[in-house]
Amino acid sequence: MFRILGADGKEYGPVAAEVLRQWIADRRAAAHTRVQAAGSTEWRMLSEYSEFSDVLRSTPPAIPPLMGAPAATPGVSSQARTSGLAIASLVLGILGLCSAGLSGLVGIVLGVVALTKISRAPTRLKGKGLAIAGICVSSLFVFVLPAMLWPALAKARHKAQTIQCLNQVKEVGLAVRLYADENNGQCPPAVNWCDAVLPNLPKPESLQCPARRDQRSGYALNRRVAGRTLSSIPPDTVMIFEIAGGWNVTGGPDDVMPRSPHGGHFVIGFADGSVRQVPADELSTLRWKP
Repeated sequence: MFRILGADGKEYGPVAAEVLRQWIADRRAAAHTRVQAAGSTEWRMLSEYSEFSDVLRSTPPAIPPLMGAPAATPGVSSQARTSGLAIASLVLGILGLCSAGLSGLVGIVLGVVALTKISRAPTRLKGKGLAIAGICVSSLFVFVLPAMLWPALAKARHKAQTIQCLNQVKEVGLAVRLYADENNGQCPPAVNWCDAVLPNLPKPESLQCPARRDQRSGYALNRRVAGRTLSSIPPDTVMIFEIAGGWNVTGGPDDVMPRSPHGGHFVIGFADGSVRQVPADELSTLRWKP
């Protein structure tokens, strides 16, 4: 099998020796035509191959341009086609915007495969630019865009956790009030307040801060309201606040977490059932003593 380099700069073949003999007879190849034998990387003149010397002697010189319009030969294409993999890579890369980058992963793989195939068969395949564009666009949605969106996603997650924490502290505060209604108006005792209010909670997880799920309880009861009658506690008194964690933990302003998982604000529940976020520098201004 042989590959032929035409005067137009295009490669033709591979073709069998019989086909090449016919091309010489048709004056589409001549002694100075560059030929590459199968298994070799060297281009040599056709006249250097002894197996074609007889047909070269009996055929008049070819009229340039040689190999300009070769006859159709099975397995031989005179015009390169665009790689379908390169096109698919670019399309999947663009679709990465709609698929959260998932199609971009496939686009990168197809783009690399397309480049490999094109480099191995440049005379039969084209579309190197499309493959490179596909890899670049796919990479944008797989690597760059998620990195750009991550801060926004983290901020949204943080906000959702804070809202959930506010709701849970409200649930815990309501459970304390329900306990008081069932026990002569008295708030639960300090020693086992979590166990005492548990039956009045929608679920045990209500005592877990959404940002600290590894702790059985992320909240504490103000020790100064424990065991007191609810009617003797001013409405703006702190009842539930965030703490480092623990079950049946009580405390005061000195026991508040050094740093809130919700940014610079702490979630505080009050005796009247209200809940709000309080900046760290305002904790000392709250009513902790009934």
